[in-house]
Amino acid sequence: MTLLDITDSALLDWSRAQFALTACYHWLFVPLTLGLALVMGIMETNYVRTKDEFWKSTAQFWQKLFGINFAIGVATGIILEFEFGTNWSNYSWFVGDIFGAPLAIEGIVAFFMEATFIAVMFFGWNKVGRGFHLASTWLTGLGATLSAWWILVANSWMQHPVGMEFNPETVRNEMMDFFAVAFAPEAVTKFCHTVTSGWMLGAVFTVGVSSWMLLRGRNRLMALASIKVGAVVGIVAALLVMFTGDRSGLDMARNQPMKLAAAEGLERGGQGAPFSVVPGIEVPGALSFLATHDFEGFVPGTQDIIDGYTTPDGERVPSAAEKMARGKLALEAFKDFREGHAKGDQNAKNEALKTLNEHKAYFGYGYIQEAEELVPPVGLVYWSFRVMVGVGCLLLLVLLLVWWYGRQNRLEQNRWLLHAGLWSIPLVYLASQAGWIVAEVGRQPWAIQDLLPVNAAVSSLSAGAVITTFVLFLIIFTVLLIAEVRIMCRAIKGCQLD
Repeated sequence: MTLLDITDSALLDWSRAQFALTACYHWLFVPLTLGLALVMGIMETNYVRTKDEFWKSTAQFWQKLFGINFAIGVATGIILEFEFGTNWSNYSWFVGDIFGAPLAIEGIVAFFMEATFIAVMFFGWNKVGRGFHLASTWLTGLGATLSAWWILVANSWMQHPVGMEFNPETVRNEMMDFFAVAFAPEAVTKFCHTVTSGWMLGAVFTVGVSSWMLLRGRNRLMALASIKVGAVVGIVAALLVMFTGDRSGLDMARNQPMKLAAAEGLERGGQGAPFSVVPGIEVPGALSFLATHDFEGFVPGTQDIIDGYTTPDGERVPSAAEKMARGKLALEAFKDFREGHAKGDQNAKNEALKTLNEHKAYFGYGYIQEAEELVPPVGLVYWSFRVMVGVGCLLLLVLLLVWWYGRQNRLEQNRWLLHAGLWSIPLVYLASQAGWIVAEVGRQPWAIQDLLPVNAAVSSLSAGAVITTFVLFLIIFTVLLIAEVRIMCRAIKGCQLD
C-alpha cells in the first residue's frame, strides 16, 4: 500500500478504535504517575526536613501506590508505541524521521532515568543516606515528567507540524530544525497543561483515598496530613490548569480552528462569538475572548471553514473544496515526480516539483473525498469539553472546601465533604479522559493536522486482524486495570500506621 491509496472504511475504523482503546487505558495511569510523583516527593521532603518517622511512613505508603500504577502504565505505554509501526506504518514512514526522534529520546534518556532512580527509591531506604534517597525520589518524578515532555512534543507536532521539509524522492518528511520541533510554543503549552492536570489528578486521588480512611476511622493522622498536602497541591494545580488551558485555547484558535468550532458546537461564527455553556445558554462574546483575548475577536464556525471565509483583517481562507482541489494537484504532481524520477527525466521532475511546492500546503487535503469529512464528531467533542471544564471547576470547589475545613480542624465533622472527596476520584478520571477526547477526536480526520489524514496513515492490514487484536487488547487491558484496582485497594486497606 502507498500513500496514494485510500483504505477501506472497516480497516480504518477498527484501527482507530484500537488506538483509541490503548490510549484511553494508558491515560488512566500516566496522570496518576505524574501527580503521585509530586505528592510523594513532598512527603519525603517533610521527612528529611523534620526527621519525623511519621512522614517516612506516609511517603512509603504513597510510593507503594505510585509503584503499582507505574508498572501497569509501562505495559500499556509500550503497546501504544508499537502500534505506530503495526497499525499506522504509512504514518511512521511518512513522518518517522521527525516523530521518532522525541520518542527515542524519551526511551533512551527519560525512561531509563526514571527506571534507574525508582529502584533506589523503593529498595534504598536503609542502604543510602536520606539526602540521596530524597534526590532519587524527586529524580524519579522528574524522569516521569521528562518522559511526558518528549511524548507531548511528538503529540504537539501532530497537532501543529513544524520544523520539517517534504522529500519527494524518499516520500518522507525530514526534520530540518530539531529545536523548532522540541520547543515549539504549542508543545510547551501542551506539556504544562497536561502535567498540571496530572498533578491535579494525583492530588484529588490523595484526598479521595485519605477521605476514605477518615470515613473508616483508620490512619487518622496520616489521612489528615495527606489531605492537607493533597488539597494545596490540587488547588495550585487546578489554577495552573486553568491558566495553561487559556493558552491552549489561543493555540487551538490559531492552528486548529475546526477543533475549536467543534468544541463549541459553532456552525456559523463571526465577531463577538458567544460561548455556549450548554445548548440554549450562551455568554455573549465569551468565545471570542477565549480564542483571541478580544470580546470582538473573529472566530469561524464549522460551516465557515467548509465554505471559506475572509477575516476582518482581509485575510482570505480558502474553502474546503479549494483546498481539496489543490491537494489533488499536489498528489498528481507528486505522482508525476515519482514517474519522472523512475524514468530519469529531470525536466519532468523539475516541472512536477514546481507544481508540488506550489500546492504542498494542501497535500493532505488531496486524500479527503467529501468536505464533511473535515468536521469531527461535534456532539462528542462539544460535550467532552463541557465535562472537562465543568468537572474541573467542581473539583476545585471540593479541594477548596477540603482545605478550608481542614484548616479549621472540622473536616471529620463534615462527613458529606469526605464523601465528596472520595467520589472525586472517578470524577477527576472522567475529566481527564474528556480532555483527551477533545484533544485527539477534535482534530479528526487528521493524523497530522492538515498534512496527513488517518485514511492515508493506516497500515495495509486485514480488518479481521485488527479486530482480533482489538478484542485481545480489550481483554488484557481490562484484566490489568482490574488487577491494579484490586492491588491498590488491598494496599490501602492494609495500611496500618496509627
